[in-house]
Amino acid sequence: MTALLLAPAAVLFVVMLLAPLAVILLFSFGERAPAGGYAPAFTFDNYLNLPARGKAFFNTLTLAPVGTLLTAVIAFPMAYFLAVKCDPRWRVTLLVLVMAPFWTSQLLRYYAWIMLLGAKGVPAWLAYLGFPDFRIINTPWAVLIGAVYGYLPLMVPPIYVSLEKLDKRLLEASADLGATPVRTFFQVTLPLALPGVATGSMLVFILLMGDYILPQYLGGGKVFFIGNALVDLFLQSRNWPFGAAVSVALVAIMFLTIFLYMRFVLGKSGQRRVALV
Repeated sequence: MTALLLAPAAVLFVVMLLAPLAVILLFSFGERAPAGGYAPAFTFDNYLNLPARGKAFFNTLTLAPVGTLLTAVIAFPMAYFLAVKCDPRWRVTLLVLVMAPFWTSQLLRYYAWIMLLGAKGVPAWLAYLGFPDFRIINTPWAVLIGAVYGYLPLMVPPIYVSLEKLDKRLLEASADLGATPVRTFFQVTLPLALPGVATGSMLVFILLMGDYILPQYLGGGKVFFIGNALVDLFLQSRNWPFGAAVSVALVAIMFLTIFLYMRFVLGKSGQRRVALV
């Protein structure tokens, strides 16, 4: 019975995830055909040529973690207010407002940010205040702003769920034992919320690592992510084997990063629960 229940999900997992990954892995050892595409071969040249896309890897491995961190830092106070401080009568309404940006197209939201960060937006206001020649659009800062805005609704709910389960008596006990609010936050609130922070961070980090639209529009083609490099390799230069090697490298980096992060965060959370008990 258990096998029958798991069979549909297992088949879908194999067909939709493992099979495409196997094909990409096979392509990564091939060669570019004379007219573009894939030619059967067995070579490691594509992996040895990965430094040719070093700029895309550097931007992705720098801006994706920073964007995830900024999103978590901004999302945590919001989630804490909703879970602990907010009047229950307004909680559902505010949660809906947090998710409201997802009601519109992601592309439309980025176009709105292009207008806000463009020459007639924030830079024009800063020039009026005496700060001329201030450019935001087509820079890493614009990409980070778009990342925080675009993925904040994914970060708040997991943290909110963790904080909603927080036993307020622990906060009161910490205060009674003489701990300052800052110490209570770092020793009680944050460790208990780490599973939610880890879940939200992984959601944001995984999507940012493979994002194409965000750097393409807010980066203006000047801030390349690996997603932009893959579009170029598969659709423009038609070097499918090299694009497959870049894809395999991206998956390997993401898997290793997620494994180490989850092991560290959940390990810390488990240690803290034991200490509290």
